[in-house]
Amino acid sequence: MILQFLLNGCITGILYSLLAIGFALVYNTTRVFHIAAAALYVIAAYVFYFFAVEVELPMFFAAVLALLATMGISLLTDLLIYTPLKRRKASLNVAMIASIGLMTVLINLIAMFFGNETKVIDNTIQPTFSLGELILTTPQMYQAVIGAITIIAFLLYLSTSHYGLQLRAISTDEELYETLGYGSGKTRVGVFLLSGIFIAIASCLTVYDVGLDPHMGMNVLINAMVAMIIGGIGRFGTCVMGGMILGILQSLVVYQYASNWQNAITFLILLGFLFLRPQGIAGYKQRTV
Repeated sequence: MILQFLLNGCITGILYSLLAIGFALVYNTTRVFHIAAAALYVIAAYVFYFFAVEVELPMFFAAVLALLATMGISLLTDLLIYTPLKRRKASLNVAMIASIGLMTVLINLIAMFFGNETKVIDNTIQPTFSLGELILTTPQMYQAVIGAITIIAFLLYLSTSHYGLQLRAISTDEELYETLGYGSGKTRVGVFLLSGIFIAIASCLTVYDVGLDPHMGMNVLINAMVAMIIGGIGRFGTCVMGGMILGILQSLVVYQYASNWQNAITFLILLGFLFLRPQGIAGYKQRTV
């Protein structure tokens, strides 16, 4: 029985890792606490729902449209809010407050148009896959395969491409990056587009399994942020480590106690790392001048 919970935890960890990478892409490169990612997560879910259920497009095409919409809104978030604030030399706290405000507006707009009730993408009985005593549902199979392929492809791209080198450079020191003659504007465009991709994939894979409502984004984003902190702030691959650890620990808590202890263990882990190792497991200490 415990192996089933460990498997479920690994799949949950993959979903956390996807969203954590989407959040870390913005945070590591711009230092903006991108709370609006919670709203983007919800938007991706409802665009997916609209085209898959209301318009009755095939799931794949609905997911692609959700991904494109999330990428566009993610980029607009930077162009219309974060970049103008940066030009006016507003503090990062101001950017975070603006991000919270944008999240609130977007989520309430979604609730106004679609209602607050929980919706389901596919309510048919789906086939399951058995691996000995382990059981995987069809949505879990999609989550494991698509999530793992996306993460592996991104990490390979990050370590082998010129743009991956730029991402690592700007996340280390943006001022030095610009001083050396590299423009951060184009890099930021790519960052927010990539962030939208990861947020949309995490959202579509999750809501296809458990359904959606307008207020689901913040709780999932908190888990993703904790995963980023556990793995190590300042790096992208460490989000995967943090996501897997958090997903497995939460599943073990459900196995040993009950599901209502999940949030408690999440915040206990967060507090432990903030006090004992704020840079995370594989992160590095940063100096401020």
